[in-house]
Amino acid sequence: MKRTAIIAFVAVLGLFAVLTGCSKNKTEPLSERIAKNWSAQKVEENNVVVYTKGASSNVRPGYSQYSLDLSNPPTVVIKQVDGFTSTGQYELQGDTRLILKNLSPAPTDGPTIEFNIGAVTDNSLEITRTTADRKTGGTTNKYTLSNP
Repeated sequence: MKRTAIIAFVAVLGLFAVLTGCSKNKTEPLSERIAKNWSAQKVEENNVVVYTKGASSNVRPGYSQYSLDLSNPPTVVIKQVDGFTSTGQYELQGDTRLILKNLSPAPTDGPTIEFNIGAVTDNSLEITRTTADRKTGGTTNKYTLSNP
C-alpha cells in the first residue's frame, strides 16, 4: 500500500511539474513582433490628430500612403507623408527606441530618423519621433501603425 501511494505521489508531482513548466504564452521578442510592413492608422502632429485611416476629413490625407516596412530585418523602407521613399537599415535600442539609419536617398532631416516605441501588439505599433519633422513644419509626430 505504501509503495502504491509513493508511486501515485511521484506521478502527480511529475504531472504538476510538466504542466507548470510548459507555458504556451511566451511573448516573442520585440524584434520579431515588429518585423512587418506597417501603415498609418492614426497620426498626430504636436498632439493634434491630423490623419485617421478611413476618415473623410483628414487634415493630411497624404498619410494614407505612409508606410514603414520592417519585414526584412535589418532593412527598412520608409514612405513618408509626401510619398518620398528611402531605404536603409533599422535597429532597436532595447525595447524603447527604433532607429532608422543610412537612409538613401536621405530624407530632408538627414539619413537617420529615431523613434520612441510606445504600445506594441500583434497588429499595432505606436512610435513617436524623437526630433521634429521638417516635412510637416517642424512638428513632433506620433504614429499609430497597423498591420495589415
